[in-house]
Amino acid sequence: MASMLSLQRTGNPMILSPHLSQGLNTHTPSLNPSKFKTFCSSYTASKSQKNSRTKVYRRKIHQNPPTEFKVQNFNQNNDPLRGHSTVVLHNVDLMSLCDEGKVEEALECMGQGASADCSVFGALLDCCGSLKLLDMGKRVHEFLRRSTFADDIEMNNKLIEMYGNCGSVRDARRVFDKMRERNMRSWHLLISGYAANGQGDDGLLLFEEMKESGLRPDENTFSVVFAACSSAGAIKEGLLFFEALRNEYGMSPRIDHYLGVIDILGKAGHLCEAKEFIERMPFEPTMEVWMALRSFAQIHGDIELEDHVQQLLVALDPSEANANKIALPPRKKQSVINMLEGKNSLGEYRCTEPYREEGYEKLKGLNGQLREAGYVPDTRYVLHDIDEEAKEQALMYHSERLAIAYGLISTPARQTLRIMKNLRICGDCHNAIKIMSKIVGRELIVRDNKRFHHFKDGKCSCGDYW
Repeated sequence: MASMLSLQRTGNPMILSPHLSQGLNTHTPSLNPSKFKTFCSSYTASKSQKNSRTKVYRRKIHQNPPTEFKVQNFNQNNDPLRGHSTVVLHNVDLMSLCDEGKVEEALECMGQGASADCSVFGALLDCCGSLKLLDMGKRVHEFLRRSTFADDIEMNNKLIEMYGNCGSVRDARRVFDKMRERNMRSWHLLISGYAANGQGDDGLLLFEEMKESGLRPDENTFSVVFAACSSAGAIKEGLLFFEALRNEYGMSPRIDHYLGVIDILGKAGHLCEAKEFIERMPFEPTMEVWMALRSFAQIHGDIELEDHVQQLLVALDPSEANANKIALPPRKKQSVINMLEGKNSLGEYRCTEPYREEGYEKLKGLNGQLREAGYVPDTRYVLHDIDEEAKEQALMYHSERLAIAYGLISTPARQTLRIMKNLRICGDCHNAIKIMSKIVGRELIVRDNKRFHHFKDGKCSCGDYW
């Protein structure tokens, strides 16, 4: 049947087809919307019955149409999301789903009509942040944006924290910039997010913006500022901020402030300065302080300082003398897991599982390009007693490289790849992925069990402090 009514986006509310317009002008000079709908129904029925003028069918119009939704309880045995397309869930315990880490199930229930309050939104964002579920976090953000809590300061702070924990500081900054009102925690969370993702310089710029806005830094402010200085390698600025904390703002430094300065000096390799700073502390250094210095001595290969700090630790706690000699129970075998986060899914890769041939071929091609770009395999990271060529092959097929290779062939060009790794990335893979990011022209984000590594244009956000 030809269209009887055509609506167009013009200055008039609607334009009718000629024959229908003529009928309206003749019989219904003034027709309100409800009568117009009745007229259309009767006109359609009359046209469908040729030579029949005795009966006209009219559609009954309900001003308040009855709802078709049903209320059902959500449980594992009777899941209303399966096989029901028109179900509103009012009795779902979303908090229980959050406590169990079932973020996707909770979001599906919310999509079906289950209501969420502030505590549920907070729990969902905490889950997404701790589990590094960026895509899920964005879905929670969309639900929150449509809710009555969209302008709530604490909810927006949760968003900033979640995006920072998931390695997307750009999204965290967007939330921060759109906030109508902010509190001190808003500034702290974003500065901390910058520091955790290797963008300490941006964190320090934000600190200056905070001061220019009229806010006075407090003790917690300096804790996140020291973390930003450590991330940026800003030694001079960190020491100046420490002096300002005491002299300009009249605060007594806390233990976390001292640890922050030790982290700034130790990460930059200034171990002698860090040791002198500890010795000048107005109180006896704690175990935590000496253990931090020992860790930096191990990282930078200062064996003499490491032995000296170890003796000090034994003097404070004699159990440290046998800490390395106690027979520990055998550790459970932990397989390497890499999670490749795609647009709508997470792909899981284990080193014991077979990989697609396309991934192997892509990795072989990348390996050739890496060597041409100056990459030299560091076989010190292969602990197996095999020959040099076999060690190089073993490094080539580390699970994070395979995950990246498959991501390159299964995602659009220039799309950022996010790899979630449950173990620490090895030094050779760190060097290889730096070069790889420049070759493929993409940002490669790898989250190991220590920190986020944002590889871009041949550089890493950690400043090679892997």
